[in-house]
Amino acid sequence: MFTTKRSNRGGEREIAASAQVVEQLLDRVLPRWRTEVPDDRNKRVNRWCQHMEAVHRADAALLRDAEVRERLGDNAPQLSAGAMHPWVWDGARALWRSGHFREAVTAAARKVNAEAQNRVSRRDASETALFQSVFSKDPPKHGQPRLRLMADDDSDTFKSIHRGAMAFAEGCYAGIRNPNSHEDGLPELPEHEALEQLAAFSVLARWVDSAALSTA
Repeated sequence: MFTTKRSNRGGEREIAASAQVVEQLLDRVLPRWRTEVPDDRNKRVNRWCQHMEAVHRADAALLRDAEVRERLGDNAPQLSAGAMHPWVWDGARALWRSGHFREAVTAAARKVNAEAQNRVSRRDASETALFQSVFSKDPPKHGQPRLRLMADDDSDTFKSIHRGAMAFAEGCYAGIRNPNSHEDGLPELPEHEALEQLAAFSVLARWVDSAALSTA
């Protein structure tokens, strides 16, 4: 008997379990595969047609990427969003996978701000004002804890590190987060630029997460 349906190798439960792993790999290689690879054949041919087509595309992309690196001799390290600080990627993941890169960066910035507020138990300050306070070189005050990236030994290094952290945080929010959030009609960020911006917030997140809490 002839049919338009395509049979699978293996049972439905086995295939579904394998699909969980395949989807994670596809999310890494082709982050927008769910929207860019058509799924119209899933109902009339096979429910896994979208997955199979995405796997073919991912395989070709990996082969092409390896060939380019081999021909050009480009052995530069690769930056992965999934390897960034969990606060950043947790905040950005859903929007990133749907191709909303500018909004993903904004969501990551909000997540880092919220986690910093949690670390110092404050809701009265946020973003630039918050980081100016937590990285201040002044001793902690009641209701104003500090985050210390090294012990306060009154050295130039201590002052430099915390002055730099304060300035870096201000740059992240004033130079990245605010334009992304407040400017209407901005074009979508290219993926590589959005990745660079996520990396900036990942640096800030690691500082906040690893710093020692100093209270009055």
